[in-house]
Amino acid sequence: MKRFATAKWNGSGKDGSGTITSQSKILNETSYSWRTRFQDAEGTSPEELLAAAHSSCFTMKLSFALTEAGFTPESIETTCTVSVDKGHIHHSDLAVKALVPGITQEKFQECVQDAKENCPVSKVFLTNITAEGELA
Repeated sequence: MKRFATAKWNGSGKDGSGTITSQSKILNETSYSWRTRFQDAEGTSPEELLAAAHSSCFTMKLSFALTEAGFTPESIETTCTVSVDKGHIHHSDLAVKALVPGITQEKFQECVQDAKENCPVSKVFLTNITAEGELA
């Protein structure tokens, strides 16, 4: 399986702007720029896209880990915060809240750690990755 996205850019780094289009067209000429990356302008940023990729991958892997452990999650919600300092991504912090009937806190944390270590996006990051789990 292969997936792709295409980024286009016009102009200089700080004054230019670009668009991102994903294979599925969920992102379809979505704007990004220096202002969307470092200020609060409308559009996206590479870091936001990384956070979206990591939170969705981790959440799906956690669902599989819980199922393999014999539990059926009713809901899982993960927020990923990607931290950048001086042009270097130094953290991807995952905060998860889940409703999983019958599971103990200890078993839930085991599944959270398994998902953190084994989701494909976690394996791509060459950075510190944290994962917090919270049962609803």
